[in-house]
Amino acid sequence: MSMLDNLAPALLPRHIAVIMDGNNRYGKVHNLGKGQGHIAGKDALDPIVEYCVSTGIEVLTVFAFSSENWQRPPSEVALLMHLLRLTISEQMPRMLKYRIRLRFIGDRSQLSDDLQILMADAEAKTANFDAMTLVIAISYGGQWDIAHAAKQLVQQVQAGHLAIEDIDKEKLGEYVQLADAPEVDMLIRTGGEYRLSNFLLWQSAYAELFFTPTLWPDFRVDELAAMLEDFAQRQRRFGKTSEQVVTTQKIS
Repeated sequence: MSMLDNLAPALLPRHIAVIMDGNNRYGKVHNLGKGQGHIAGKDALDPIVEYCVSTGIEVLTVFAFSSENWQRPPSEVALLMHLLRLTISEQMPRMLKYRIRLRFIGDRSQLSDDLQILMADAEAKTANFDAMTLVIAISYGGQWDIAHAAKQLVQQVQAGHLAIEDIDKEKLGEYVQLADAPEVDMLIRTGGEYRLSNFLLWQSAYAELFFTPTLWPDFRVDELAAMLEDFAQRQRRFGKTSEQVVTTQKIS
């Protein structure tokens, strides 16, 4: 029996974010053909999604394609766009079976019309599902996200709907991507790198960080389960002292 079976839901993260790193290196290690590491990475997502649903995670956000990834060789970008289309198509039966809401974040203006239509259709068909939300970040960057939110605030001020004095971090937070979702509690990066790579910078301000050398195609449910057990043992203080946190927990 896993320790998770005995954990109160309050000890588990509501929102998990994952930087799925290591696909290219996986392909090289296993002497796979060009792009095959990305295909293996696509397939690795399915059991993670199902496990998160069964565990009671509310939101799972995965970093599929960053705003910086547009700088990669055109052939690789084309392959990644193709795999994103496949991922959306292949995820739909799983979304319908488990009643998972599918959402996308990022700058859609850079995406092809057919991909945008596919994304919008998937979002519409799953909009009322409430078992979990799977968020796929495509053409996304945390700095773009914050700048985009600031631009919207400026437009509100110029239109006379908002006063400059009303702008604070809470107001800005209403305009970033996933403003209506819980903030990221747990951020995982696979592949052995120790950086956030411009992912959900605003939303992850108080996230617990987990780094693993495991390449994304090798990332399995048992490793995620171990991370969740670790997460449940951490004390999240949000700027308070340990004593304050303990006192608050006793009162609640």
